[in-house]
Amino acid sequence: MAETKTKATEVSVANFIDAVENPVRRADAKVIREMMERISGKPATMWGPSIVGFGQYSYTYDSGHGGTSCRMGFSPRKAELVLYVLAGRPGLETELARLGKHKAGKGCLYIKNLADVNLDAVEAIARGCWDEMSRRYPD
Repeated sequence: MAETKTKATEVSVANFIDAVENPVRRADAKVIREMMERISGKPATMWGPSIVGFGQYSYTYDSGHGGTSCRMGFSPRKAELVLYVLAGRPGLETELARLGKHKAGKGCLYIKNLADVNLDAVEAIARGCWDEMSRRYPD
């Protein structure tokens, strides 16, 4: 059975964010980090080489494969900011509709620049994700 590659590391989150080349993406990452730390009450931790995560949970699939991952997180990629906050919960469509310019995947929210979106909606989505993950995976 394959081992999960994305694990918590000891890499400095501040150093990782400071090394982001695009100055807008770097500034946006600092805003999202502060927001997610405030929502979660957890310090930011690097997960693998490029995901900034908050909290953690353990999971096991029906196949028996399992692992540990962050409850929510983000990655300041070259093309866009990726937020791992779409936990498949009721009411998410309403929040996404008021967000502004974005793309959404199954579990990810893709934003080019925070200036293009409603930050209150981003915070509501992140808070909803944290609450849903905490409900599904209590400590």
